[in-house]
Amino acid sequence: MSRRDDLTEIFKKVSEDKRTLVSRLIDDVVWYEDEIAKLKKLPQIRMHPKNPEVQKKTAAAKLLKEYSQSYMNAVRILLGVLNKEDTDDKDELLKRLSEFE
Repeated sequence: MSRRDDLTEIFKKVSEDKRTLVSRLIDDVVWYEDEIAKLKKLPQIRMHPKNPEVQKKTAAAKLLKEYSQSYMNAVRILLGVLNKEDTDDKDELLKRLSEFE
């Protein structure tokens, strides 16, 4: 089962109109997870060759921060949809999202 299928399964009880909206957000969440995993493998800090005390964030570090914030916002929206539907699936979503490293 793909990551997208896994997350979509959690929202199967949500009303059809919300499911359509959530579907796009799930695509975003999966994309962010993939991109964040790639960015975590790259150097996050660049040190000055002659003065190691001078450090700068790399472009990867800046993107990682930006993507992480967008990812968390998307997750909050998904949890909000589940909370409004009064389902127990929000715990399942949190469990499945925690599988992301």
